Amino acid sequence: MHAHRRARRRTGVSERSLRYYEQQGLLAADRTDGGHRDYPDQAVDRVIRIQELFAAGLHSKKIAQLLPCMRDSDGGPSATATPKLVAEPGRERDRIDHLIAELVGSRQVLDEVITAATEADSR
Repeated sequence: MHAHRRARRRTGVSERSLRYYEQQGLLAADRTDGGHRDYPDQAVDRVIRIQELFAAGLHSKKIAQLLPCMRDSDGGPSATATPKLVAEPGRERDRIDHLIAELVGSRQVLDEVITAATEADSR
């Protein structure tokens, strides 16, 4: 079985997504003599991290900036994480916290509308 099929099966992402991650510089693959992609074993962990960051609402350029800050497969801090790179996740977390606060406020307004509409219907 080709390495790209193993990576797809272990991560649940499509071949198209793997190619996109590679094009964006998020994932690296070697090539076999036949020209097929050959992903290292660590690629599975990296793809899972990439998916988590996309799920958090980040775009590929931001993910490319953050990946060097993430822990290596042994759980230790990445050797490439500079103080500037370490500050970036904090700013991104603050941005997400702000969005969450706005969403909570929107939900409260909707709750008030629902409550008012429910009370009006029960009269």
